[in-house]
Amino acid sequence: MRPQIGVIGAGACEESVGKAAEEVGREIAKRNASLICGGRSGVMEAAARGAKMEGGTTIGILPGDSRHGANPFIDIFILSNMGHARNAIIAQSCDVLIAIGGEYGTLSEIALALKMGKKVVTFRSKWEIEGTVKACSPAEAVELAMNGLGV
Repeated sequence: MRPQIGVIGAGACEESVGKAAEEVGREIAKRNASLICGGRSGVMEAAARGAKMEGGTTIGILPGDSRHGANPFIDIFILSNMGHARNAIIAQSCDVLIAIGGEYGTLSEIALALKMGKKVVTFRSKWEIEGTVKACSPAEAVELAMNGLGV
């Protein structure tokens, strides 16, 4: 079964964070895993763009009841009509979560994933959270995520 890797982060990010997210997306696709994200802009769009560059599959869990506002790199649209509460769906649907930078929405997804017993890898996070694993590069983030998934 193909692993589902969640990538979370801010809806608006610095160029360097976007480049890191794009590299994470490429690495996920190279390992034949699907990428799950919030389907919008910023880190989500950059990661999805990277995955598509490598022929990967992308899934966007959107906050509203339409595809409007989704980034152009999403293959599968899940319309939650739940606003920020969609974070629970992202956390539950992934096998492991990679948090890149982020703000309070990202923090909520990290907390939900940990509560659900999911592995969480962070890169460029401003928070030190017990139970997460810190990566030093985008490639290491994906490697750490894939470890323990049996792939």
